[in-house]
Amino acid sequence: MIELPDAASVSEQVAARLLTERRFRPEQPLGLATGRTMEPVYASLVRQLALLPEAEQERLRERWLSFNLDEYVGVPPGTAGSFRRVMQEQLVRPLGLDPERVRLPDGLAADPDAEARRYGEELAAAGGIGLQLLGLGLNGHVGFNEPPCEADVACRCVPLCATTRQANASGFSGDPGAVPRRAITLGLREILAARSILLVVTGTSKAGILRRLLSTSPSPQLPASWLRHHPDVTVFADPEALG
Repeated sequence: MIELPDAASVSEQVAARLLTERRFRPEQPLGLATGRTMEPVYASLVRQLALLPEAEQERLRERWLSFNLDEYVGVPPGTAGSFRRVMQEQLVRPLGLDPERVRLPDGLAADPDAEARRYGEELAAAGGIGLQLLGLGLNGHVGFNEPPCEADVACRCVPLCATTRQANASGFSGDPGAVPRRAITLGLREILAARSILLVVTGTSKAGILRRLLSTSPSPQLPASWLRHHPDVTVFADPEALG
């Protein structure tokens, strides 16, 4: 557990870890997440990378490879709410990355279940995740692995619960009813196979679920609790999240 004085400090520290991973361990892809918690992290990453010599910036761009946790089913990639659009706006364009080096599931695939299997196989062929970035859902989900969820589930298409759709309504003009009912997500199997994991938790709204995570035994009712079985997890939190 690393407690930092505020959310801005959390974002700077996490971004520094991501940048170090890309600079010195480029052999495995990054695992990336989306959501309000990640917006300042990516903004910090963009600032920090811009401070490097141009030659090193270019090497990082050439060697970049990341896999996002998830994508909504049925949302065109260029529209509001699409995680592909989020990554384009927050990472691909600001860093000058090749979009093909920032991988996400295809939410418009005719067969989402087949697409989930394909995406999981693509990640495995790339060597699995090196450093996985995670946020913490209000109901304890990581990725879109909603409770109850076992530790061995693989990449798949999942239904989204009402609390998750409510929490993500900001990406859909504040309307929970407009949030898709399904998404493709990496499973706990792929997440727990990562070499290292960074769990980022900020804000008072996350205090209750973080307290529960830190005090409970691993259980399907709290998917994030399976992280306790992983040998290299670092939790970054601000005072508000720690209550």
